Amino acid sequence: MAEKAHVTSVDAIEEFRSHLVLYLSKARPTLEEVSSDVTRMRLWLENDQRTTLEGLLRRRTKDLEQAQVALSSARMAALRSETSAEQMAVQRSRRALEETEGKLKRMKQWNREFDSRVEPLARQLEKLHTFLANDLGQAVAQLSRVVQALDSYADVAAPATGATAGPTSPQSSAESSAAGAEGSSSGGAA
Repeated sequence: MAEKAHVTSVDAIEEFRSHLVLYLSKARPTLEEVSSDVTRMRLWLENDQRTTLEGLLRRRTKDLEQAQVALSSARMAALRSETSAEQMAVQRSRRALEETEGKLKRMKQWNREFDSRVEPLARQLEKLHTFLANDLGQAVAQLSRVVQALDSYADVAAPATGATAGPTSPQSSAESSAAGAEGSSSGGAA
């Protein structure tokens, strides 16, 4: 005789499946958001930030040139001497220009290194996204099939067990066995 399966709780499997579905519903959007953040960062470095810093560099170069022209005009004018305000304006413009040049240089370096630093992590992120979409999606479907199979098994096994155990007692089953034996022997004699 085949051994019976001993399933203590189909509800536990169903609860695990529902938690897995909830996890997937939260994890997928999070991964998609991270992927889009990486893409936005790349575009920001390649386009927006570069354009902004190059425009700022042009403007600060022009400001420095104007401050130098004002300082040289003050030096050349016979009527007035150069003032410390013009010298400070030139120094301030020069520092601002150097700061912008440094930012532009760092931005270009980040742009060059972005792919080599971010791409391995982005590939791992893509693998995780694929795992969530494919493998865990299949796991949810498999758990649903397991729950259905166990429910079907429980429905089939319960009535069969209940029908034979309820009405028969050890004494009545012995009597019916004896009656069956007599009937078969009398049927064979006739």
